[in-house]
Amino acid sequence: MRLRPSSFHRSLVAGALALTAVLSGTPVAHAVTDTASAFRGGAVTGCLDQSVVGTVEEQRLTRGINGSPSVPAEILRRSGFDRQVEMFTQLLCRVPNRDAAARLARAQGELLWRTATHRAQQAPGDSDALPATDDRGLYWARISMALALRQWQPVFGLGTTERAALIRSFEYASRGITSTRFAPGVRKILVTGFDPFTLDADIRIGNPSGATALTLDGRRWTVNGTKYEIQTVVFPVRYTDFDERMVEDALAPHYRPGPQHADLVMTASQGRAGIFDLEVFNGRRRSVSSIGDNNNLWGGGTISAPVVSPGMPPGPEWLTSSLPLARMAQTDVAPFRTRVNTSVLEIPAGETVPVRRPDGPTAGSIASEGAGGGYLSNEVAYRNTLQRDLLDPSMPAGHLHVPVLSFGLTNKTTITDPTYEANRDAIVAGAHAMLRSALA
Repeated sequence: MRLRPSSFHRSLVAGALALTAVLSGTPVAHAVTDTASAFRGGAVTGCLDQSVVGTVEEQRLTRGINGSPSVPAEILRRSGFDRQVEMFTQLLCRVPNRDAAARLARAQGELLWRTATHRAQQAPGDSDALPATDDRGLYWARISMALALRQWQPVFGLGTTERAALIRSFEYASRGITSTRFAPGVRKILVTGFDPFTLDADIRIGNPSGATALTLDGRRWTVNGTKYEIQTVVFPVRYTDFDERMVEDALAPHYRPGPQHADLVMTASQGRAGIFDLEVFNGRRRSVSSIGDNNNLWGGGTISAPVVSPGMPPGPEWLTSSLPLARMAQTDVAPFRTRVNTSVLEIPAGETVPVRRPDGPTAGSIASEGAGGGYLSNEVAYRNTLQRDLLDPSMPAGHLHVPVLSFGLTNKTTITDPTYEANRDAIVAGAHAMLRSALA
């Protein structure tokens, strides 16, 4: 069954096509008329070189389960994002020059982000559609569109550095980084989540922290008579992007003085089964050696020899959350529970063997694992609270680990089931409640 585009989706597509027409010199009326063919998924016009191999992450686009057709393709179809991928490819084939390409990459990235956040906050319009809160359509659409940019053979020359800049611009825009603009007259809240990860173990999985971010972006809340606006960002599970300071690019503008200065910044990721963890101590180093990132790259550290990211700004071994943790820990997030987590793994001063400390680090120790571990969850928490200390030490800032999102026990092949959907919605509702408690 083909999913019908919503009127909102149609208007976004028409606007993007009109913009592309202006950039390329194509008559606007002609471009907007092509909206219908974009939804039908017209034939690729031959501007992609499919012999160009994508990244490890992009190569998963064709992966099925036990010989079944592509799981990402099914997710794209049932979330409606396949239309946007098809449209993007068609528009790429019309781009006449580098300036138009730069504008298209950013405009289409922001269009993808706006479509995803709008979808997450309304009911889907088709019985075959994945639920609104499903974050996986955005993920696989972004991966598909990045691959198209990598394989694109424009009519003009495009160097390696120029292509990388286009992909980077598209990535930033499609993750909400370029659109975290707060309106005046409200208190400002910034929340971040993550892409799905460990996809080699299960290609079907999503990330409830990413789903939470999509459901919150642009929302206005009134809590105890105070008006708040929430803006969100979703980060990749890739060491390289962290090394290149994507987190600082996203967060630092909201720590600096000015009209975009935030009032609270909360990063979030998927953590442990059945529990919301409020992480107290954030460690400076990477130490996970059991899994790689989404490109199957390893961070380079172990628990006995943790390493600092090559792009990490100067800072101490340990930083501490400044969120109102005690109040947040009292939040009702049934069927889950909450915990203020103070446990860390440290290498004590003058020693070489890691030691678990349930009540936090000791003076002079090296950070092997923060309360949030030694992977990118802990690192985004550290980078966030480091920006706080560098730019606005009074800012409430910290990290929330949401529970693991699981399928039903007997489901090993289908892309969704009632348990998975109920689990995700309960996690998202719990995260909303946690944030409201932080604002109370």
